[in-house]
Amino acid sequence: MLHKNLGINENNHLTICGYDTVELAKEYGTPSYVMDEDMIRENCRIYKNALEKHFGKGSMPLYASKAFSCKKIYEIAKEEGIGCDVVSGGELYTVYKSGFPMEKVYFHGNNKTDADIALGLDCKIGFFVVDNFEELEEINRQAMQRNVKQNILLRITPGIDPHTHKAVVTGSVDSKFGSAIETNQAMAIVKEALTKANIELCGLHCHIGSQIFECEPFTDAADIMIRFLKQIKDETGKELKILNLGGGMGVRYTEDDPYISYEENIGKIANKIKDYAEKHNVNLPIILMEPGRSLVAAAGLTLYTVGSVKEIPGFKNYVSIDGGMPDNPRYALYQSVYTSVVANKANSPADYTCTIAGRCCESGDLIAENTKITRPERNDILAVLVTGAYNYSMSSHYNRLPKPPVIMVSKDKKYIAVKRESYDDLMRNDL
Repeated sequence: MLHKNLGINENNHLTICGYDTVELAKEYGTPSYVMDEDMIRENCRIYKNALEKHFGKGSMPLYASKAFSCKKIYEIAKEEGIGCDVVSGGELYTVYKSGFPMEKVYFHGNNKTDADIALGLDCKIGFFVVDNFEELEEINRQAMQRNVKQNILLRITPGIDPHTHKAVVTGSVDSKFGSAIETNQAMAIVKEALTKANIELCGLHCHIGSQIFECEPFTDAADIMIRFLKQIKDETGKELKILNLGGGMGVRYTEDDPYISYEENIGKIANKIKDYAEKHNVNLPIILMEPGRSLVAAAGLTLYTVGSVKEIPGFKNYVSIDGGMPDNPRYALYQSVYTSVVANKANSPADYTCTIAGRCCESGDLIAENTKITRPERNDILAVLVTGAYNYSMSSHYNRLPKPPVIMVSKDKKYIAVKRESYDDLMRNDL
C-alpha cells in the first residue's frame, strides 16, 4: 500500500490503522475525514528526535497549523513536546483555547492586522515572525503600551526556487513574503529591528516552498542564511541565536512519488549547516523547522459514497461522489494528484479509467481526472488517500454544503475530533 498505516482485510476492505474504512463509513457517514493519530504522533517524534539529535537542545519542530487546525491537533502537539506556528488570529485563538503552551507559539503571516498583533501579545505568544516594516513598527508600539519586550524573528527571502508548483514557492526574491537579501531590504529591516526598544530580535526565518523531496533546496537556503547571519554579525555586532528553515518536505500522494526519510534528510541538512557555520565563523544557531503536510497528510484519508457512474462512449467516464471541492479544493486549485481506492473492493484490479467528480453545480468540481480505480457501483465507498493536510483546513461551504467530521483513530480508540456540521450550523450566523 501507499503508506504503512493502510491495509486490506479479509473482507477485501481498505483499512487505516487497522480499522475497516467501510465500517467507519457506516458508523460516521460520508463524506468523512479519517485521521490516524498514531501516525501523527510518530511523525512528530521523528522530527523532534532528529532535530534534537543533530542540532542539540532547543532545536525543535513547530507544527504548521495551516495544514490542519483544530483543538485536538494542538493537544497532540503539546503532548509530543513540539511547538506550533500559526498564520491567523483564528489559528492563534484555537491553539490558545486548546491549552497549548503559548511560549512555544510562532505567529506568521505577511499581513498581520492590528487586532492580530494585539491578540498575539495578549496571549503572550513566544515569537512573532515579522514580515515587513509596518508590522515591526506596530508590534513595537503595542508592546510599548503593554510594557513588554516582544521576541521576534524576521522573515527573510533567500532567493531559492525549489522547482515545485508556482503557488507553493515562497522563497524567491519576488515573493509576497518577507524581505529579500538580494535587494538589501533584509539588512535594512534587521537594522531597524535592532533600534526598537520593545522588540528583541532573536533570529531569522525563511521558507522556500512545499512538497520538496530533495535536500539541496534546504541546504542551499541554509548556506545563504548562514552567510547572512555572518553579515549581520559583522555589520551590527549582533549574533542571532535562532534560524528557522521553515517546512516543505514532501509527502507521497501516489506510487510515482519517491519515499524519503525525514530523519535522514534532517541529518544531511544538519551536516551541511554545521559545515557552513564553521566555514563562516558563526556559532551554530538553534534550528527550527515547520513540518505541516509531512506530519498529517499521510495520516488522513477521506471517505465518500459513490452516487452515479456515467459513461460517455468515446469520451470519458464520470464517477460522482457525495463530496468534492468544498471538502477538497486542491485539485481545482493546483491539479493535485491523489490515489483513490474503492474501499469495499480494495484488492480488486484498478483497471477502470475515470474522472472522479464532486456533487457541486460546478464543472470544475473534480477530485481526479483519468485516474484508474476498480469499477464502482452506486453506494460503494470511495477512499481518497493522503488527505490529512490542506483538505479540512481549506474546506468551504460552497453550494451551502456542511463540512464533514474529522474522525481520529488509533490502536486504542476511535473518536470524533470535529463533529459533522448540520444545516443549522450553516445558518448559525444568518440574521
